[in-house]
Amino acid sequence: MMKVVRGFYSVAYSVKLCKPNVICAYPITPQTEIVERLAEMYANGELGDCEYITAESEFGSASILVGASAAGARTFTATCSQGLILMSEVLWNAAGMRLPIVIVNANRSLSAPLSIWNDHQDSMAMRDAGIIQVYVENNQEVHDMIPQAFKVAEDRRVMLPFMVCMDGYKLTHAYEPVDLLSQELVDSFLPPYDPPVKLTTKDPLTFGSYATPATYMEFRAAMHNAMERARKVMDEVFKEWAEVSGRNWGGHIANSGEGAEVYVIAMGSLVGLVRDVVDELRKDGKSVDLIKLRTFRPFPADELRKALSGASKVIVFERSLSLGSEPPVTLDVKSAIQKLDIDVYSLVVGLGGRDVPRDLVKKSIEEVIDGKVEPGMHFRGLKDYEEVIV
Repeated sequence: MMKVVRGFYSVAYSVKLCKPNVICAYPITPQTEIVERLAEMYANGELGDCEYITAESEFGSASILVGASAAGARTFTATCSQGLILMSEVLWNAAGMRLPIVIVNANRSLSAPLSIWNDHQDSMAMRDAGIIQVYVENNQEVHDMIPQAFKVAEDRRVMLPFMVCMDGYKLTHAYEPVDLLSQELVDSFLPPYDPPVKLTTKDPLTFGSYATPATYMEFRAAMHNAMERARKVMDEVFKEWAEVSGRNWGGHIANSGEGAEVYVIAMGSLVGLVRDVVDELRKDGKSVDLIKLRTFRPFPADELRKALSGASKVIVFERSLSLGSEPPVTLDVKSAIQKLDIDVYSLVVGLGGRDVPRDLVKKSIEEVIDGKVEPGMHFRGLKDYEEVIV
């Protein structure tokens, strides 16, 4: 059923169709309207047997879901920015306890200075927590991704939290035509959650127990192995989704496969703009192509290495920083192609919601194609300023 809806509604409606057992959340801009719509559905009796719980903080929200998930419930929450960071202590535990909590993160900048606008610094700060991360391009993709997230996270080969990342405001508050899924389709794709183990008084277990040096390392290795297995599970689920829904969003990456000398890597809502610019440059005879990076954890190193094997230059549009080092995606791209003779250009744009105009994207790509900029990290769209040190 095609309808014009805002991004937060496309998330909430999809979550409802996945029949969660427990939803717990604390409001934070710009994700608040996601859980408000779910609260409205709950009040209207549309969520079945689901328990909707409002917590006193994001820390409390994640903690409640850890208990619910350990007891065998299908669980969901949404958050962003400082809320995600406040959840972070609990989410590291959730990953270590192998609890398949699904989270939608409405990407928003981190403080200080305080900003409510969009970039990717919040979710990428969680890259090492053991949480699967997928970045969506538009509101149809986030709508489609929710059932896939539950199916991957709850697969017994994986059993890890799954974070669907959508750009705050740029997607959450944007009206777009979305082909809303039917309950029948989601039911045929996503079976009820059948946890391999759960808390019960009949068969007591311990989750997240104390680990001495004699055992801790094996737990972390098992998490790493689960994240590696998630690659194959995601490939299977992405392929199955394309078959049942008729919409193929690609695998861990998506590109034309036609080959080019220069590749541009982009994530999230920036993909549409970059695709438009790249198409125009190709019509002008430039050998350039786009790689849409969908998965950040697990990082698709093999797929990128194969896609970039014939390239001479790669441009990474970054909306995150790793202060004192290079930006997160750039570091992973460099690691993936370290044996290939490819110059890497890391262009940082749009931090704190700074506009990324079409002319800036086109000029940045053209400068790299024409050899007017050296490889390495560069800010783009940065105003002149004077740093005052007192």
